[in-house]
Amino acid sequence: MSKYPPEKEEGKVEYKLMLRSVSQARLEKLASQMKYRLSEGGGEAIYVLGVSDDGEPIGLSEEELSETLLVLREVARRIGAKTKVIRRRRGKKGSIVEVLVRFSREEKPPIIVSLAVLGNVDAGKSTLVGVLCTGMLDNGRGLAMAQVARFLHEIESGRTSSISVKWLGFDEEGRIVNYDVPSPLDEAQIYLNSAKVIGLVDLGGHERYLRTTLRGVMARTPDYSMIVVAANAGLLKMGREHLGICVVLRIPIFVVVTKIDLVAPEVLQATVEEIKSVLTMPGVNKLPFEVKNIDDTVVAAQHMSSGRVVPIFKVSSVTGEGLELLKTFLNLLPPRTRWAEKAKKPLLMYVDDVFNVKGVGPIVGGLVLEGVVNVDEEIHLGPFPDGSWRLARVKSIHVNRIPVDRAFAGQEATLALTNVRYEELEKGMAVLDKRSEPRSVWSILARVTILKHPTTIKPGYQVVLHLGAIRSTVEFAEMEKVPMRTGDTGTVLLRFSYHPWYLREGDIFVLREARTRAIGKVLSVNYE
Repeated sequence: MSKYPPEKEEGKVEYKLMLRSVSQARLEKLASQMKYRLSEGGGEAIYVLGVSDDGEPIGLSEEELSETLLVLREVARRIGAKTKVIRRRRGKKGSIVEVLVRFSREEKPPIIVSLAVLGNVDAGKSTLVGVLCTGMLDNGRGLAMAQVARFLHEIESGRTSSISVKWLGFDEEGRIVNYDVPSPLDEAQIYLNSAKVIGLVDLGGHERYLRTTLRGVMARTPDYSMIVVAANAGLLKMGREHLGICVVLRIPIFVVVTKIDLVAPEVLQATVEEIKSVLTMPGVNKLPFEVKNIDDTVVAAQHMSSGRVVPIFKVSSVTGEGLELLKTFLNLLPPRTRWAEKAKKPLLMYVDDVFNVKGVGPIVGGLVLEGVVNVDEEIHLGPFPDGSWRLARVKSIHVNRIPVDRAFAGQEATLALTNVRYEELEKGMAVLDKRSEPRSVWSILARVTILKHPTTIKPGYQVVLHLGAIRSTVEFAEMEKVPMRTGDTGTVLLRFSYHPWYLREGDIFVLREARTRAIGKVLSVNYE
């Protein structure tokens, strides 16, 4: 086999040629090293056994491999982790084995990976989510989709119109937890029994729901996006639109071609070739990788974080063909966001949902982007329409429907608050640390690139800005370049039309209005 790249000091991959007759002092050193690799990988690491530090694939005999795996398991046990062999290959003198090491559920909260599910209407997104999370195949008439739909009209129409998050949990051995709990969609049971959780954010594919889809992508900050394409339809308009959004937001993607049971092999291959053609276009510039076996799956998962490689899976939600490879891939997907580092920063959470629960009062929900929030602590909430902020107390916190004393960065949390009425809450508000000095932003100076616009943009043009859970109308007040057309980039002053919000320098946002699409970066904020 070809030589591996030399081992890097940073990252989650560790090479070990052989581990035999290891002393206690050596075990402790190996445990510290493993803990570092797990920290680098967000709770997961890959150990490649039988390979030297310079990447030489020497290999191990069966006896040497057996002893090395025993030592590795003991090292993992000492730091509360577990091991699982994921791939075996031939080296020069024996076997090369790749081992997944993952913190166990007893020691740490589950590793969380967020995955946006995108694609054209009727591509089979919700059906695929339902099959993955329940373990039950679809009957071809919407059975699986009905399991995960939030509203009756979605079941009747067969189309998702809202943001729906379903959880797919894996234990330390890589087995899917959902299939062994009383209800496969019970968030609490999945969270409590999983070592790793994939949050599948199911988003609408119809053009009329694009604003909701954009809010789902911007507010949930997904690690990856799964673009679903129907084999009998190909990559249609909204699928291409969603792909473009992921490209400009630099979200790594993979493609799942569904409904392969409905088409002839030559039609399926034509769909795959169409996808490959789009992925290699200038401006997209990806490397398509058709996944055909378990080795391809392991390789695809290891290269996902780069954002350049786009694995392509072919599945049927009716026959189950290709689903095992997809499940294995999801289990191996590494987390991209370093939430442990973000947890050390001051609290930031955008309000993505608001509720009014009888006997509890107003509740806000969203993803904790930075910091930690505790029960009984005071937080800043705002801005309100007049630009003011208010101190509110956190009465209780739930994470995945489980009552907890605190929520960390990376967790979807709901907070019950005092000193605010339900009628005053709005999606897009920010929850900040009490010690911060929040100010309301009325306008921003930004660098904007026009991705698509049918005519020209001049001062006074109004468009909807999406940033986190914020969805608000802004006006092009001042422009470096007048007019601006498709493909133009320039510095502009954007002024909020009706409501101030909380933004920071460096934030990335998307602008949308009818057929207009643009992306921008906040250069500076103005408080008046």
